Formats: sequence, structure tokens, C-alpha cells
Amino acid sequence: MRIGILGPLKVAANGHPVEVGGARLRALLILLALNADRTVSADRLIDDLWEDRPPGAAPNALQSLVSRLRPVIGREHLESKPGMYRLLVPPAAVDAHDFEARVAGALRTGDPAKRAAELREALALWRGPALEDVAGRPFAEGPSARLEGLRRTALDERIEADLTLGRHTSLIPELRALTAADPLSEPLRGKLMRALYAAGHQVEALAEYESAKRTLAETLGVDPSPDLENVYLAILRQDPTLLMTSRAIPGSTSAAQTASANGAHAIQQAAADAGETMHSEAAGARPVGNLRARITSFVGRDDDLSQLSELLAGQRLVTLTGPGGAGKTRLSLETGERWLGRVRDGVWVVEFAPITDPAEVPQAVLTALGLRETVWQAGAARVKREINDPLDRLAAALARKRLLLVLDNCEHLLDAAADLADRLLADCPGVRILATSREPLGITGEALWPVDPLPPPPPGVRAGHALNYPAVRLLADRAAAVSRGFAVTDGNVADIAQICWALDGMPLAIELAAARMRAMTPGQVAARLNDRFGLLASGSRTALPRHQTLRAVVEWSWDLLDPAERALWRRLAVFTGGVTAASAEEVCAGPELPRDQVFDVLTALVDKSLVTISDGQGEPRYRMLETIRAYGLERLAESGEEEEIRRAYATYFVQLAETAEPHLYRDEQVYWIARLAAEHDNLHAALRWSISVGDAPLAVRFCAGLGWYWFLRGQLKESTDTIMWVLNLPGLPEDQTTAVAMAIGAMMMVDGDYKNEQSVALLMRVRRICDAHADEELQPTLRVTNVALKMYLMDWDEDAVTLIDPLLHDSNPWVRGVGHFIRGQFALNYGHHDAGADDFARALEAFRLIGDRWGLAFTLTAQAELAGRRGDHGEAVTLYEESIRLNDALGGGPVPILHSHVKLANELALLGERDRAVKMLNVALREAERVCSIESMAALHCQLGEIARHDGDVTGATRHLDRAYELVSADTGPPHIRAMVLCSQGHLALGLGEVEAGRTRLIKALQAAVHAVDHPIIAFVLVGHAALALREGDAERSAYWLGAADGLRGSRDQSLRDVLLVEAATRKVLGETAFTTAYERGLAVTLDDVLSTFALERPPPLVT
Repeated sequence: MRIGILGPLKVAANGHPVEVGGARLRALLILLALNADRTVSADRLIDDLWEDRPPGAAPNALQSLVSRLRPVIGREHLESKPGMYRLLVPPAAVDAHDFEARVAGALRTGDPAKRAAELREALALWRGPALEDVAGRPFAEGPSARLEGLRRTALDERIEADLTLGRHTSLIPELRALTAADPLSEPLRGKLMRALYAAGHQVEALAEYESAKRTLAETLGVDPSPDLENVYLAILRQDPTLLMTSRAIPGSTSAAQTASANGAHAIQQAAADAGETMHSEAAGARPVGNLRARITSFVGRDDDLSQLSELLAGQRLVTLTGPGGAGKTRLSLETGERWLGRVRDGVWVVEFAPITDPAEVPQAVLTALGLRETVWQAGAARVKREINDPLDRLAAALARKRLLLVLDNCEHLLDAAADLADRLLADCPGVRILATSREPLGITGEALWPVDPLPPPPPGVRAGHALNYPAVRLLADRAAAVSRGFAVTDGNVADIAQICWALDGMPLAIELAAARMRAMTPGQVAARLNDRFGLLASGSRTALPRHQTLRAVVEWSWDLLDPAERALWRRLAVFTGGVTAASAEEVCAGPELPRDQVFDVLTALVDKSLVTISDGQGEPRYRMLETIRAYGLERLAESGEEEEIRRAYATYFVQLAETAEPHLYRDEQVYWIARLAAEHDNLHAALRWSISVGDAPLAVRFCAGLGWYWFLRGQLKESTDTIMWVLNLPGLPEDQTTAVAMAIGAMMMVDGDYKNEQSVALLMRVRRICDAHADEELQPTLRVTNVALKMYLMDWDEDAVTLIDPLLHDSNPWVRGVGHFIRGQFALNYGHHDAGADDFARALEAFRLIGDRWGLAFTLTAQAELAGRRGDHGEAVTLYEESIRLNDALGGGPVPILHSHVKLANELALLGERDRAVKMLNVALREAERVCSIESMAALHCQLGEIARHDGDVTGATRHLDRAYELVSADTGPPHIRAMVLCSQGHLALGLGEVEAGRTRLIKALQAAVHAVDHPIIAFVLVGHAALALREGDAERSAYWLGAADGLRGSRDQSLRDVLLVEAATRKVLGETAFTTAYERGLAVTLDDVLSTFALERPPPLVT
């Protein structure tokens, strides 16, 4: 099998061509070929093949594609494992890998003849552009660019080897063609010049240099590089090294480099004779310009520096924009340093900060260039002193110069700086300008380069990784300069990260903070950042006054604004999570700023680098850096309008929450969840403000409007604490709004603290409010929660099912769907599987009618559980995965969905996909820890323990099950989870021969299961008692409890491995007849029989 991707896809088997039809099929083969004989994950293949538009069942679509590819290339060449695929061909069978190996081998040889021959063979593998069939696809961009780069290297080295061998004449046509195709390539031009000279065509060689010089000037506005100029000067002097040939090539030095080194002195002498000035350090000359040496290191902008230098090569005016303290000046100076030697007449910095009169701008440039009343040599012409206008004099002086002007700090002289730049760019074709300003100059041809803050590290970063983040490196570098021995350690990294985050990654602010570490620890600095302007009030004495303190940096921007811009700045400061144009208009309009002017003023603040804009996928959002916002809050407090603005802010966002709430139950829920998520910080800040001022009616409106959103997002602990805080405020209205907040709060409180006093008290208040408003139509959410919570108060007694009937006939499809779902769960709990399945089908129908993904996800989970019980594990996996996918569309969702991961992992383990199950459980566990769900964490640890137990991993099982028990050991914990954990610990003890320990755990497990009033859980524990009986030698009693378990559950649960294992072992001991007799006696057992046998009592209802 041979596969070619260096050009159109080409496949051959046993020397015969193989056709691969279909663009996506070819893309799949190319992806696998790029990773020949290495496994590639299904997730990666899906991402690369379908990019951001995967089909609904992407794994199935991928499997279908793989199935189509197998017969085309031969089944023996394509291996599949769970979630992984591999093309079983050696890398050398793929031309791209073969090419790379051949080039690497050729470059290791020192024999130029052998090198040239091997590189020629490698290059012959190319039939067109690399990866031609997938050109433009994101996954192809990197490999294609790398292969093309290696091709250029191979070609370059092959030509160099041929030059070394003296094959000059034969190379000339090839080099002419290559140069014509890439006229800006100086290395190719240099080789052509050397080949022409060595072949006796010196005049043509010199003409090639002049052609290159003219092309570079016209296209890029730059001079030839020192390397090309060196070749030119060597030809002028007829340097004998240009005619050298060799039988060997040094390991890493080309013939051209060798010639250049041997002739360095002659080349420098030729330059002097020609009257030219060499500006490269290699030539030993002093750079031209007024750049001063820096005394501190340059940290964290290497990519910016490289890309900015490239941009400046193609654009004659580039403006660095960004807020004060972002590092614009330093970046411009470092860029200027890189341009030394690229412009004949140097790099010149003009500092505008001290200038207050715009008329002085041209004179400032003349002064920086040393042109006050003097003349500059400009070829044969001189600039005459009698030209009086400074700008005219400057334009005349620079008309034939090639230089880079760095115009620093233009923001307060925008018009004058723009006029200057416009004139020089028009009259002086060799002049380039790099400007720094807090807003653009705004002239034609200007390219903007925003200077963003330095990236800070994420929370929880370790010291070893923290220094990968430029903000930390800068802080560490500057702190080490003032505090001997300072280092980033695991002990201080959290404080250092907090400093970098709080200061927005702004270099000046970080440097001011680092200076404080001469006398303070990082922890002390971090703790005082609430008063950042007071803390960071001492900078370098030699810096400009407005760069000596953080306050001075920000005040400089404030002073440049008009009244409307200042009004919007201080009012925007109340927004903690960014702002849309619409919310800015609603909240910030007022005196000094009419509503119809808000957007224009907002864009002006963006232009002035005081507000940033991010487009994202939805409506553009505007944000202030935290330091800018903190200053705005100070000004807002001084203005006397803070109370008015904050109330407008809270009113806007409570109305947003109330507008969104009805949409959270329908197909448009994803849009509204995303919108509320985007405003998370603002919603919570507005809610906290309403609490802080004691506005109970406003605060409870937030809780009612956001309650279902919090539940859908799984924000249980945070939202429960907030709801309880609000419900304890004085002046709370006794209305439906309050009842909704209470009901959702109680529902979320159940997780991790089962039947606690607070939840019971809330439910009683909900019931009283609903009873008091019996003559009103209750909100849909309240209609459901009122019924469900009444049933909860009755401990889900079988008689409570009649309470559901009103929901089943409700006019609202969502209410009907929830009603059928609840009744289906009831039926399942009492072993009525067919009735449950019917209700779940009706629930799905209702939820699909309105597109509610939450309802669909929960109902599919219930259907998956039924599938698993009857042994249809493949169907169960499909349903669980669809449930999780729907929930993920909601953004991470309700904690009970994490239980789907527990069940799915069990089904996967039953199907033999143990590794996938464990990986998924660990991911879900991290999510449960994030949202602080005790119930979910315990269930996930329990399932991990179960998988370890069945693997024979006693240590792992013990660790996970002990952790699960720690989480739910309290009597107030969720009893159904506690029962499962205790039962699993019982099984583990029995497996280790610890019968008494197993018995103790299993008795406690049954007590917890009875307390949960959950028949399937009671059945789960009875299987454990069957295992105990078997261990004690009573196989008949084992069969009896297996029958009792199936009777209470309504059927045998084939999703439980212990059921299958214990039953098989019991049948083996008893034989079929005796097993069946005992098992059928067990089928007749009732819950009361179980309670009597173990001397247990039903728990009393919470209320009567």
C-alpha cells in the first residue's frame, strides 16, 4: 500500500491505483495518513472532518465513513478500537513521511554529491501542492505549511550542494525560473548572482542585484538584506571565495556561509570604497538613530514583536493602540531595535508627551532628528535654511531618506500628529512611521495594532507553570530586581496570580506592584489591591510624571475627555461583566448624555482604548479593564448620581431575568440561557446591590426570575445561599413571586441535605402562599413545584400519586410533560414498568412539542434506565448519551443529569468499555466538585468504586467507597445514595471474607433505603443480603432475597452485575428446581415483610 498526499491524493495497492471517492472520505484517509501507524481519537477526527458543524450523531457518522473506507483500502489496513482509529501502514508508505525521512538523511551527509542526489530524489516525490484535496481545511493548514517549508529547505540545500559542486551553468535556468516565481526571495536571488558570476556573467550578476534592490524598494520599501549586499560587494571585488567548490559540506554551514565568512574583511572594505554605510552589527558599524539602550528586560511580547515587524514591512504607517500602561512605548522601541539595519538612515524616536502645543509637533521631529537649523546630506541636494515652515522643512529633509520614525504618545496631539504623518507619507516614500496612541490617528493607510494586556495565569496554576504566563514573568523579573532572592513558589503563586488578574495584566501596573515587593510580600500586595491607586503610587523617578503612579496614568486619559465621555465612563463602571450597547443606553443615558448619543460616545471610548470590544458569537460586548473601572467608580461616587445609576442598573437586569424566565421552558431556552450566562456577573452584582440596600421586593424578583436558570445550570450551592439570604430580608411580599423563589430554593436544597429543617420550612410557606392565592392561576413553575413538593412532604407515599392528576390535564404542555414524568417515576418506584414506560412516552411527546431539552433529557434518562434493567445495554447507552447531549446544550445543567453519567458508566462497563467509563466518571466528578453537589460526588465515587471492585482493585474500590461514605454519612445526607454506598461497601467486605463487616454495612444500607422510600434502592440492597446469605452458606435464603428484590423492583435488573453474579452462584449451589422454588417465594414478599424481617419501620411523613 502506497499513499501520496504531496499533491492530489494518490493510493496504490500492489502497484495498482485505488480510487477513493467522495471529498470527506478522501479527507479521512489523508487525516489517517498524516498519522500513519499512530492511533487517532474519534473526537479529533470528528472535529477535523466536520469542524464546527458536526452531525447530530457524529460518532455514528464517523463509523459509517470508516466502514466505507475499509473495503477501499483493505480491511487489514484500518484498525479500530473504542474511540480510536489507526491506519496500519508504515510511515514510509506515505510520501509525506517518506519525504521527511529522505530530507533528514540527506542533510546528515557531508558529501555534496550524495546530498544533492538524495535531495533530488526526495523532491521528485512532489506532484503538486501538499494536501491538495483538503486545501483550506483548518486541520491541513499546519501540516501543509510545514511540508511546504521543508520542501523549500530541501530545494535550497540541493541548490547549495550543486553550487558547491561547481554546477553553476546548469543551475542558471532553474534559478531564473525560481526567482521569477518568487522575486522577493533574497536567498534565491543571491544564489542566482553567485551562479551567474561563477559562470562568467559578472555584469548579469550585478544587474540581478539592482533588480532585487528595485523590487524590494517598490514592493516593501526596504533595502536588500546585509546577506544579499554581501554577495553583491563580493562580486564587485571579484572575491575568489565565490568560485570555491568543495568535495564536502560542513555539517551545519552552507557553502555560501563559508564564503561569506572567509571574505568578511574584503566585503567590508568594498563597502567603504563604494561610499556606502553598513548598518548591520555583523559589518561592525554603529547603528544610525537615537534609540537608547534599555536597562530592563523585555518580557512577554515576542510574538507581537515578530508580527509587528512583519506588518511594518508591508505598511508604512502602523499605530499601536491601547490604554495607558499597556506597554505601547516599550513595544515600539523594541520594534525599532529590530529595524536597525533594515533602513539606511536609521530609527528615530520622537517623544510627544512633554508637548502641549500642537504647533510644536513638526519642530519636535526636527529636533529629534538633529535638524534644528542645520542641513542633512541627501545625495547631492541640501535642505536650505530659508524654508521657514517646520513641516515643509521636515518633508524636504526626509524626501530621499529611508528611515523609521517612532512617534510616541500621540493621543493628546491627534490632529497635529495625523497631519504630520499624512504629509510625510505622501512626500517621503522612504519614510515609515510607527506611532503609539490611546486612539488611532484616523488617516488613510493607517494599520492598527492593539496592544493587549499580558495574559495572566488561570486560577490554581502551579508555580512551575505560572512562569509560562508573561504577566507572571514580568512581575517576577521586576520583583527580583528590588527584592534579592525573590522567586515564584507554590507558597506565593496564588497571590501572584491574583495580582496579575486584579491588575488586568497591565505591564505598568504590574511593574508598580513589583516595586512594592521591596518591603511587602505578594500576599500583602494582593490584599491591598482594593485600594490600588493608593498602593501603586510610587514609580520610577525618571519616568514621565503620568507614568509614575497608577492614578496618574488613568487621570491622563480622564483629562482628555469631554463631559459626555466622562459621564459614560463613570456610569459604565457599575457594570461588572461587560455591557451591550442596549444595556448601556438603558442604564447610562441621563444628564450630559442623551440616550441617542450613548452609542456614539461608547464607540469613542473604544477608540480611546478605555473600553474594549469583543464580538464573540452574539451581540458585541464592551468591557473596561478593572483599573479603568475602579477609577470610574471613584468618579461616580463623587458625582452624586451613584444611587440613581445603580437602581437603573438593577432595574434593567431584573427585567431581563423576568423576560427570560418564560422562555426557559421552550425551544428558545438555549438562546436565553446563553444570554443570561453572558450577563451572569451583572445579574449577580445587581442582585447583591438590591440585598445590600434591603430592597426585598426587588431581590426576590431576581430570585424568582433566575431560579429556574440556576437550576438548569446546576448552580445549586451559590443560588441556594443567595435565595435564603433574600428570603430572610424584612419586607418580603407574600405573593407568587416569593413562592416561586421559595419552591426552587427548597428543591435545590434537597441535594446533599435531605429533608433539612430549612427546606421543610420553605415548603410549608410555599403551601400557605399557594393556598392563599387559590383563586388565582398559579405560574406554571409553581403549579408543578407545588404538587411535586406536596408529594415530597408525603414521602412519595403511593397514595400521593393522585395529586398529579391536575398536572396531566393542564393546558400548558410543559406542565403536562412534567406531570407524566413524575407519574412515570412513581410507577417505576413501585415496580409498574409498563405504566412507567407509557407515562415517559407521553412526557417525551409533550416536551418535544415545546422543545424543552431539560424535560427531554430527564425523560430519556428514565427510558435508558428501563432499557438497562431489561438488558438492552446498547439502547441504554444511546439514550443516556442523547440525554447528556441535550443537557450539554443547556450549558452544563442540572446536577441530577450527572447521575446519567453514573448510569451510563455502568452500562459501558457491562459492554466492556471500562476505560471509557472511568474517564467519563472522572470528568463528571470534577464538574460535581465545581458545583459542590454532595449527592453527585458521592454517586460518582460510588460508581468508580464499583468498577474498581469488579476489576479486583481492592485499594481503588476502598478509596472511592470510603470517600463516597464520608460525603453522605450524616443522617441528613441523601439516604438513597447512602444506601448504595453502604451496600457496595458490604459487597466489598464479603469479597474479602469479612462477613461481619459486610453484614453491618448491609443492615445500615437497608435502613437508609427504607428511609428513602425508594423501592429500586431497597431491591438493590436486598441483592447484597442475598450475597451475604450465600457467603454464610444459606443458598436458599439467597434465592429468596433475589426473588424479593425482583418483586419489589417489578422485574430483574440486568444492569446490576451483582444480580447476575449472585444469581449464577446461587443457581449453581441449589440447582434449578430448588432455586426456582425459593426465588418464587421471594417474589411474593412485600415491603412490610422486609420491614418485619429486619425489625424496621416506615419513616413517618414529614407533615400530616
